[in-house]
This record gives sequence, structure tokens and C-alpha cells, in this order.
Amino acid sequence: MKNYILRRMVVNIPVIWLVATLVFVATSVLPGDFVAQRIAAQDPTSTDPALRELQIERVREELGLDKPLAERYVRYIGNLLRGDFGVSYQNKEPALQGMKDGLPYSLQLSFMSLFVAIVTSIPIGIISAIRQDSITDYGLRFFAILALAMPNFWVGTMLLLYVVKWKLWNIPISTSPLLWEDPMGSLRLFILPAIAGGLASGAGVMRLLRSQMLEVLRQDYIRTAWAKGMRERVIIRHAMKNAMVPVVTVLGLTLAGLLSGNVVFENLFGIPGVGRRILAAINARDVPVVQAFVLVIATFIVFVNLGIDLLYGVLDPRIRYS
Repeated sequence: MKNYILRRMVVNIPVIWLVATLVFVATSVLPGDFVAQRIAAQDPTSTDPALRELQIERVREELGLDKPLAERYVRYIGNLLRGDFGVSYQNKEPALQGMKDGLPYSLQLSFMSLFVAIVTSIPIGIISAIRQDSITDYGLRFFAILALAMPNFWVGTMLLLYVVKWKLWNIPISTSPLLWEDPMGSLRLFILPAIAGGLASGAGVMRLLRSQMLEVLRQDYIRTAWAKGMRERVIIRHAMKNAMVPVVTVLGLTLAGLLSGNVVFENLFGIPGVGRRILAAINARDVPVVQAFVLVIATFIVFVNLGIDLLYGVLDPRIRYS
């Protein structure tokens, strides 16, 4: 096991380096320029092109953007090796400061969405499989297909309009409280995007778990268990453990996607999370912040995949790491 983990860690190093390189190249060729936007915002009435160009050159020199691309890349990689992700162009704070501030909001929304996905998808997938071709199965399959077909941002918008129209509760968009700060206020804010995101993420898990359960329930050892008169719940528990191996992969990737893909919900509900901050950094062409955010999220996804692979051995003892 230790050798396997060490090998995976070594393999992940060039993956992270490649991500860092791609992020640097992509942000270097983005249309628009932070310096030009900043100068234009500071003096929108200036009509002297020479003066504006002089200001742009001076600011680019201060930020180190006047250096050749290769030199900037070497400096960027060197700083990453020292744990330095750079400084924001906008507020001169460390590039990861925005992620530190927004991470609690994104984590809360992600885990609440994952909770909704798990408590809806796993029971529905199991019941739909053990009651195959019944009215219950047809109804649950229809619900899964409907949840999969509806865009999550549309579901979130409809839930928000429904709550506002019928005045069910006040959504504290202006304060954005966290769960440990104001539990009830936080639930009023986060419950709608959590439901919309959780249903969208769990819909695919529902269908995958149903198909995996049906495949496992047709295995010989399950038929033998039925023939020996074992209880249904014991058989389902054993079948579920084997059926969960591919489902865990989807759930792990779902968690990684939720953490990095809540841009729509965070903007719709005014949640100051990571997705909203990275979108603001992209609009402002704040390159160090964009690079830092993307690299950290990519590294998180890489290690989530490693954790999923290690979890396989827990679910299926036949899997060995060599």
C-alpha cells in the first residue's frame, strides 16, 4: 500500500506541473489586459494616447509584465516550488487570500449538495433495482431522468422564484452567514442551491447505482444466498457493497466538481465562495489569482482521485495494491 501511494504521488508531480504550465500559458494569451483596464478605470476621460501608453508601460514594469514570456514562466515555476503563488494585481494581497476567504462558503455548499445527492440517489437507486419493472421503479426512474434533464441553474432559479413569490422565508443574500455563525440563516441561504446542485449531481448516481445493483443481483452468489433463505436486507447489504465500487468514483468526482463548479449558484444566491471570486478575477484579468485558484483546484482533484483509488480496497477486499 505504501509503495503504491508513493508511486502515485510521484506520478502526480508531472501532472500538477503540466496543469501549472497550461494555466500559465492560457492566462498569458487571454484577450484583454489588466493594466489597460486599470488605467482606463483610473482616468476614463484621458484622450492622450501617448500619456496612456506611458502609464501602461510603467505599471507593466511594476508588475513584471514587461519581461519575456520564458523568463516569467521560469520565475513562476520557481515561485511555486517555494510555495509562493504570487500577489493579486488588484489589492496586493497574496493570490490565495481570496480562496482562503471563500473556501468555507464553497465547502459548505459543496458538502450540503453532496449530502442531498447521497440521501436521494442511493436509496432511490437501491429501491429501483430491487423493485425492478414495478410501478415504484417506473416512478423513480422517471424522477431520475427528470432530475438529469433539468439544468441545475434553472432548478435553482425556479426554487428561488417560488420562495420569493410565496414569501416562504427571507434569504439573507446580503450577509451570507455560515452554518456555525447563524445556523438558521445559513440554511435559509444554502438550502436552495444545495437541493438544486444535489439533485443534478445525484441523478446520474441514481441510474448508475440501479444498473450496478441489477448486475450484482444476477450473480450466482446472490442467487445462492436467496436459495439458502437469507434475509433480504442482508443480501442487499452484500450486493450494495460490490455495486458501490464504480459509484464511489462518480461520487468522488462529483465532490471535486461541486467544489470547483459552483460559479452559477454562488452568483445567483450572492454566496462569496471560490467560484464567485475566481469569476471576478477572470473578469478583472487578475492573472495571479486565476493561476493560484485553478492550480489549487486541479491539485485537489488529483488527490481526490488518489483517495478514490484507495477506497476501492476498502469496498472490495479482492482489490490489492502492488
